[in-house]
Amino acid sequence: MSDFYNVKLIINKELSLQRLDKVLVSRLESYSRTQIKTLILNGNVIKNGAEIKDPSHITRENENYSINLFINHKKKHQPEEINLNIIYEDEDLIVINKQSNLVVHPAPGNESGTLVNALMYYTNNQLSNLDNGTRPGIVHRLDKDTSGIIVVAKNNNIHIDLAKQFKDHSISRKYKAIVWGLPNSQIIEGHIDRNKKNRKKMSLNSKGLGKFSKTVIKLEKTFGIASLIDCELHTGRTHQIRVHLTSKNSPVVGDKVYGKSKINQFGKDKTTFNKFMILKNFERQALHAYHLAFDHPKSKKRMNFDVDLPEDFKNLLELLVKY
Repeated sequence: MSDFYNVKLIINKELSLQRLDKVLVSRLESYSRTQIKTLILNGNVIKNGAEIKDPSHITRENENYSINLFINHKKKHQPEEINLNIIYEDEDLIVINKQSNLVVHPAPGNESGTLVNALMYYTNNQLSNLDNGTRPGIVHRLDKDTSGIIVVAKNNNIHIDLAKQFKDHSISRKYKAIVWGLPNSQIIEGHIDRNKKNRKKMSLNSKGLGKFSKTVIKLEKTFGIASLIDCELHTGRTHQIRVHLTSKNSPVVGDKVYGKSKINQFGKDKTTFNKFMILKNFERQALHAYHLAFDHPKSKKRMNFDVDLPEDFKNLLELLVKY
């Protein structure tokens, strides 16, 4: 349940000529940037009687804003008994081989049945809580339909150390992907930012906006209209691999968000039509995080983890060879 109350804000010289969402985040410290953006997009920020629905709106000195803020009566996440494939555990952290179709943490529309709910049950809620318990234990994420290795922190000191390693890009992460087409082995670089037309998507831009991203891809095997590739992350941006591969006209097979308009070209050849239908009907994105390496926050020993491809991924490769 959420209630609202009103806050007035006058833009001074210090706050002038900045993005509206950044200004509000700096002044409303108990609200996350995502929450602030949601308020703006929902028309809860008023200037001169008009709703401002653009988070990137530039403020001007002496402007008056009226903000309807919500009082969030937080729901406590509930522990749930969900099977976990744990590949390593000690008193400080857990390394899990996450199955596909599992959301990492609760969010609107996915309040239960997540990895967090499972971890709370398994550890009796002995997890890091740097974010006031909204995402206990979660240092990094994998998309719902991406399978593979994820590391979880049991306490705040471990969380902070691991988060720094992710920020410094000293953690090694590698993925296998089945993609449309025949991409060359290459390095893909560019700045990734939120898509202006669809806020649920990310996109590369040529203006240097957003965060720098880098992926090294290696072609391992081709099946004519699709290929198996290895992806090594040098940065870890939201949807990075999916955005990068789509930019090269080789979207990840099964990706329902990126590259859908690029797929039909591969179904024009009658000799590969069966293969095309097999690929098109794959039920999730063919992306698997098979390798993770980091320095253990306590021992400083390098920890290396590798997992096999999941069965659905293997079955798809077998069908591609067969047809």
